[in-house]
Amino acid sequence: MNNALDSSPAMVAHVVEAMLDKKARDVTVLDMREVAGFVDYFVIGTGDSELQIKAIAEAIRERVRTQCDEKPWHMEGADAWQWVLLDYVDVVAHVFSPDKRAFYDLERLWGDAPKQQVDSGGLPRENRPQASGGAA
Repeated sequence: MNNALDSSPAMVAHVVEAMLDKKARDVTVLDMREVAGFVDYFVIGTGDSELQIKAIAEAIRERVRTQCDEKPWHMEGADAWQWVLLDYVDVVAHVFSPDKRAFYDLERLWGDAPKQQVDSGGLPRENRPQASGGAA
C-alpha cells in the first residue's frame, strides 16, 4: 500500500461495505495495530454457503480494486470456499463459513485487539478506524 496511515481506514470501510452488500453476517473489525506487527486490521465476516462466500470475496476484490486501486497481495481459500483470506498487507479480510469461523475463532485468538461489531448499516463515519495520529 502506498500510504497505510491514510489508506487502511478507507480500505477497511470498503471491505466492510462489500461484505454487507453481499449479506455477510457478524461482520467484525479487529484493530491489530497494538497487538500484531504484521497487519493493521482484520475484517471478519461469515457467509452461509460456498456460493455466498465466493460472492463476498469477489465483491471485496472488486470494490477494493475500483475504490482503492489495490489488488490482494495474497489470496487463499478459493479452492474450497470455506475460509477465504484476502491479504492487502495492512488490511486482511477473512470470509468464513459458520463452522470454520467457530473453529478458528480469530476474535478469541486475538482477544487483546480492540473489536468493533458492524451492523447492517455499516461503519458510522465517527466509528471508522482512525489513522494513527490523525484527527476524526
